[in-house]
This record gives sequence, C-alpha cells and structure tokens, in this order.
Amino acid sequence: MIRDPEVLDQLIDTISRFVRERLIPNEARLAEEDAVPPELLEEMKQMGLFGLSIPEEYGGLGLTLEEEVLVAMEIGKTSPAFRSIFGTNNGIGAQGILIDGTPEQKTKYVPRLATGELLSSFCLTEPDSGSDAASLRTTAVRDGDHYVLNGTKRFITNGPHADVFTVMARTDPGNKGAGGITAFIVEGDTPGLKRGPADKKMGQKGAHTCDIIFEDCRVPAENIIGGKEGQGFKTAMKVLDRGRLHISAVCVGVAERLVEESLAYAIERKQFGVSLAEHQLVQAMLADSKTEAYAGRTMVLDAARRKDEGENVSTLASCCKLFCAEMVGRVADRAVQVHGGAGYISEYAVERFYRDVRLFRIYEGTTQIQQVVIARNMVREVS
Repeated sequence: MIRDPEVLDQLIDTISRFVRERLIPNEARLAEEDAVPPELLEEMKQMGLFGLSIPEEYGGLGLTLEEEVLVAMEIGKTSPAFRSIFGTNNGIGAQGILIDGTPEQKTKYVPRLATGELLSSFCLTEPDSGSDAASLRTTAVRDGDHYVLNGTKRFITNGPHADVFTVMARTDPGNKGAGGITAFIVEGDTPGLKRGPADKKMGQKGAHTCDIIFEDCRVPAENIIGGKEGQGFKTAMKVLDRGRLHISAVCVGVAERLVEESLAYAIERKQFGVSLAEHQLVQAMLADSKTEAYAGRTMVLDAARRKDEGENVSTLASCCKLFCAEMVGRVADRAVQVHGGAGYISEYAVERFYRDVRLFRIYEGTTQIQQVVIARNMVREVS
C-alpha cells in the first residue's frame, strides 16, 4: 500500500520533471560521450536515487516495491543508461547485504551505497555460466582468515567503475550445485581484482560493462555475506523478484515514452495529404502499443502490491519480466515503423531505443528462463 499518497505524488512529480528537463535533453550527449555527464550524476545522488529501495535507517528513501516501480516507470522514460548507474545500488548490489548481511556489513556498506558514495556491482555471470548460474566456476579457497578467489565474471554492469562487488564463488568444490556457492563482498581496490576493457555493446551507451578477473584475490572471511558458506545462491535468488519487477517497470516506462514519440510524429508527419495518424494501419500500430504498455503497467503494479503485502510473487515477477521485456521490443519495433525512414536515423530517439531495449530480454533472466520458471512453478503448485 502507498503509505503517503501526497508525498509519493511529490516524489513522482519531481522525478518526472528531472527526467523531462534534465535527462531527456542530454540523451544525445550521453550516447555520444558514452558516459553519464558528471553534473547529472551528482544531481541523481542529491535526489536520493541511489537509495530508493534502501531503508531510511541506512540513509535511503525506503520505498515500498509499489512505490519503487512507479518511480522506475518515470525513470524508464529516458535512456536506460541513466537508470543503470544507480539501479544496482538499489537492487542486487545492496539487497543481498540488506537481506542476509551481518549487522557489521550493513553498517559498513549500505549507508554509503544509499548516498552513491560507493558504486556497486554484482558478479554472477561467467564466460561459461549465464542462465545456468549454479554451474559457476569461480572458486574461493579458505586460507587462514581469508579466502583466495580465482575466476572470471562477464558482462558485469558498472564493472569498470564499481567500488564494491558482490561476488558469487564456489567454496565447496565437492558440491557442484547451488549449495556450494558463497557470496562475498569484495572491495574494488583489493589486490588481485582486475577489470577487463569496457565491452562494446549494441546499445545502452553510457551503461558500462566489462569482465572482472580474480587472480589470487584475497578477501577477508568476514566479508562473506551473512558470515556463512553455501548461502550465496540463495541470497541471489532472494533479490530476483524485486529486480525483475524493477526491470519490468523500466520496460513499461520506455514503452510509454515510445508511444508518446510515435504519436507525436504520426500527428505531425503528413502523407497523402493527411497526417499519418489519420491512416488506419498506423492507428492500429499506435493502438497496439498503447494497449500493451497499459497491460504491462497493470501487471507490474499488481505484482508489486502483492509482494508488499507479503505474498510470494516469484511466478508473477517472472510473468511481468517475460511480458514487459518482450512487449517493449514490439513497441520499439512499431515506433521505428511509424517513423518510417526517419526511425532508422540516429537523429530520432526511437532509433536509439530500438537498440537499447533489446537487452531487456536478456538480463535479470532471459525470456526463456522466465518461461521455465513460470512453468515449473505452475507444475509445482498443482503437484
């Protein structure tokens, strides 16, 4: 439930204005420079965007999940890279520590994540381990009061810049499944932690990823999240529902932006003596996109409310991620089609969004993984 509708409305209005007046005008600059402008990054910190979902006791805004997805929908109306820079601090970069971390770990790291003083990163995916995350090969071997980490993590968001990493590594070589995995907090300046060159990606310029390589990287035993081996994969799974709903909300925001762009262009552009918006086949594309964006918004809000009420929403979160990630791809495709040749030119935002949204069907669990999760849960519930 929304705790204070008036305060929430003020927050949404503030973020909407920030997106409209500060972020959207800088989208081309973001893409050209492949970086979030420093002054905008500082403004994000001052607004509290790095601590949206972090409890107030640790310096965050302490939003409920419903409140968070409403904010994410507004942030989604601009280039995804703007959200990516603070998204990890609110999601998998902080939630694992908040849920399973020791009191000392929470006190040491979470307040600094909430302010943006620390930039976080989450290291699970490997060169030979993506969707099958439980098969990861990075090892952590006990050596006195430290663990020695060896292995490579791939496609790590914020990897080139992060100050602190949540790293999944296998501490029990005899256990090849999820039970042999432990979560570590690894600081970015730890000897033996190396960063590969930034990846050159299809889209999402300004959101940087790279390989993170561990070569005899010594991490204090006290940096195991929760202080206990074998709980890392469980910790990762606990934060997935929130992360998937957050990304789903961003997909909704992008879709709504694309509908606005398509409608504005269709009204302005004339063909055969009338605006494009007067042509029924163009109207059909506009109507389909509007309908799907509305369906996504409704799904995400319903699932978020249910989670806030304590319901297990694992299946619903995967349903939202599956639908919204696929939906925004269809909306982006129609947006380019409505724009015609102009939609293929970088001068128009839809060209950039068309490339940006392709990633939503891959990270936070691919579309195919969501299908597997949903079907397995359905069978399990009946059985």
